[in-house]
Amino acid sequence: MTVTDNDLLAELEALRVPLTAYAYRMLGASTDSDDAAQEAILRAHRRRDQFDPARGSLRTWVFRIATNVCLDLLRSAARRALSVDIGPASADGSTLGAPLPPDRFVEPMPSSRLLSAADPAELVVERESVRLAFVAALQHLAPRQRATLILRDVLHFSAAETAALLDTSPAAVNSALQRARDTLDRHRPSPADPYDPTDPAQRALLDRYVAAFEAHDVRALTDVLRDDATTSMPPFGW
Repeated sequence: MTVTDNDLLAELEALRVPLTAYAYRMLGASTDSDDAAQEAILRAHRRRDQFDPARGSLRTWVFRIATNVCLDLLRSAARRALSVDIGPASADGSTLGAPLPPDRFVEPMPSSRLLSAADPAELVVERESVRLAFVAALQHLAPRQRATLILRDVLHFSAAETAALLDTSPAAVNSALQRARDTLDRHRPSPADPYDPTDPAQRALLDRYVAAFEAHDVRALTDVLRDDATTSMPPFGW
């Protein structure tokens, strides 16, 4: 392997976390996201002779490959949802029931495999864009609209770059983006309150929740939770 190959592999590997996060927003599944990121890296390395720095950055080129990988996976896939969106609320004392099939619900994924921002302010925004409820909301969009919205509003590619990634025109990108925003507005979850470990009130609330959960104390859990709180436990519908 030449030095150039080593350098390229290092640059591709540096894109693994952003690619995995992109695939997770698109696919809503942890294993599929890892596989899509790996496939994009492998295809980029195999096709390295096709990369032309004069036509754009390596990041843009690799994200185009990743977009095609994700769109291929989504062509026959059904919309994913949060477990709490799939069925009615469970009654106190009911069993967990049979596990849901893995293609039904948005799977949680460790932040360490999705977040790459160093700046704390950017990290808060990045974390919000991979939150389970937000990723579930994205599943209401058609695959190409989903890709358009993520590329434009989350990853901040320009309209021209997004058009090149999706093999379409900037005008089509802008139209798809508007439709995607309109759809997402109808399904958008409320922003999450960032957890602050230095806040005594948040810390006390978390300690109470953990103690009640570990003790299987439903009454204490009811006392801790707000009236509008919901909880789910994938892969179960509860």
